[in-house]
Amino acid sequence: MQVFKEEKWDLSELVKDPDSPQFAKRLQAIQNTVKNFEKNKKILSPKISEKKFLSMLHQLEDITEEFGRVSGYASLEYSSDTQSDKATALLSKMRKLGAQLENQTLFFDQWWKKQIDEKNAQRLMKSSGELYEFLRYKRLLAKYSLTEPEERIINTLDVTGHSALVKIYDKITNAFVFEVKLDGKIKKYNREELTVLVRSPNPKTREIAYKALLGEFDKNKGVLGEIYQNIVSNWKDECIQIRGYSSPISVRNIGNDTDDKTVESLLAVCKKNSDVFSKFFVQKAKLLNMKKLRRYDIYAPIKKKEEKRYSYDKAVKLVLDTLNDFSPQLSEYARRVFVQRHVDSTIRPGKRSGAFCSTISPKLTPYVLMNFKGRTNDVFTLAHELGHAIHSVAASGKSIFIAEAPLPLAETASTFSEMLLFNKILEEISNEEQQTILVEHIDDLYATVGRQAYFTLFEIAAHDRIGQGAMVQDITSEYMKTLKDQFGKSVDVTPDFGIEWTCIPHFYHSPFYCYSYSFGNLLSLSLYQRYRKEGKSFASTYVDILAAGGSKKPEVLLKEHGIDITSESFWQEGFEYIKNQADRLEDLIN
Repeated sequence: MQVFKEEKWDLSELVKDPDSPQFAKRLQAIQNTVKNFEKNKKILSPKISEKKFLSMLHQLEDITEEFGRVSGYASLEYSSDTQSDKATALLSKMRKLGAQLENQTLFFDQWWKKQIDEKNAQRLMKSSGELYEFLRYKRLLAKYSLTEPEERIINTLDVTGHSALVKIYDKITNAFVFEVKLDGKIKKYNREELTVLVRSPNPKTREIAYKALLGEFDKNKGVLGEIYQNIVSNWKDECIQIRGYSSPISVRNIGNDTDDKTVESLLAVCKKNSDVFSKFFVQKAKLLNMKKLRRYDIYAPIKKKEEKRYSYDKAVKLVLDTLNDFSPQLSEYARRVFVQRHVDSTIRPGKRSGAFCSTISPKLTPYVLMNFKGRTNDVFTLAHELGHAIHSVAASGKSIFIAEAPLPLAETASTFSEMLLFNKILEEISNEEQQTILVEHIDDLYATVGRQAYFTLFEIAAHDRIGQGAMVQDITSEYMKTLKDQFGKSVDVTPDFGIEWTCIPHFYHSPFYCYSYSFGNLLSLSLYQRYRKEGKSFASTYVDILAAGGSKKPEVLLKEHGIDITSESFWQEGFEYIKNQADRLEDLIN
């Protein structure tokens, strides 16, 4: 039987030696191919033949594939040793070359978006086979694009507009130092260190940490509030007044290739089911021997015995066996990552922290980076990243332009894989261990589903109110309103949390991004509920969904499998799962 050992990944399938003459020749060949592609400028016209148009698309695919391999190598090599000067230099070189190649091929993108009439565009799209969706989506974005000179002006002004405002926000908030008095001593913390304290087992420590965090942001609320007001106004002026989007959130929806109705249904269901998390917080208070949770306590850990440890071999086999129980095909996809030595699992100086899955090309097995310490959480991380990997392998028959799933579907396989593992582990542990793992699980579901949905509901209200001239205090009042709405009477929320909205970088960096977390996680939960009802037969439906990659709009793809994500009843299935887990915890406690 195969024994899985921790090791560094093998990147030789991408590049054997970046210092060799052969590598230099590869880079030169890519640049020559791009120069040849530029010659197509002369023949671009609305009457271009379907055959010639398709040939150009395939040329672009080849360029993207080949450059993706060398630039992907540079990125992965840097991740495996961020302190290497050689890796850093190669990554910088590839980024510079990538920007140059993008500029050289941009003419095709601009022509397709703006310079061809709809009738001829439809003619070419119909003959493009599986690339129809790729071309359709570009045309959709073109509807909100401006002329080239206008786009250039906006890009130029953005440097001193939205981008500049975000940089100022980051510069101010990243410089914050939080003074915390513990055990009679005052210590200074950065925000990352403070995050550990807000999850302390000690209630007083949690309160002190939160007060230090919120107090610092409150002191700076004038400037942070003004930055946000200007970002929101800029979003409205550019996206609605100039580009013609129907609402502030529709900008993000169209970017995600998702209908407004779908997102409205998702948010409505999250709002209707806030009591599911409220009841959980009541149960958690019992476990913490508290009459009622304060907002300071919602991420408090519950007491647990010494954490179970897993060997790397056992962790890998557990995840592969879990996948095999659901679908031997998907387990085999995941096994490829190990067989081909595409996993970097060892902990060493200079290596990037955290974990990720990188798909360089649909033609190549993905690469997975993680830092394995043997904790239960590491096993779930492994399941999560292998979920991404099997999604990519399932869609490996697609063009590089449509293999990647759109953002709302991107976490489907990763979260689903975690669900399978969670329920397998849950059946094999004691009641006391079940309590601990259930609390942590529902904590995560609140953080990724409930909290993110309410962030989005706040943003909708804040954008509306700022458009009507709201001041910083009005925005704070709106945020408090959403906190009270989501917690009800289950959690005491003190006034200092009103300013928490200034602590959320997503509001500044990427308006309305947060619902993507709710979407991805609740979609996976709803699909998991379907699996529980339909049994083994659901596996083929699930594999078909993954195999589509980004070749179809989410609503269209899922509708083909009898799933209507515009319907509130579908999203409700996901909340039934959360409710079942909360009920299971309540039975264990009482």
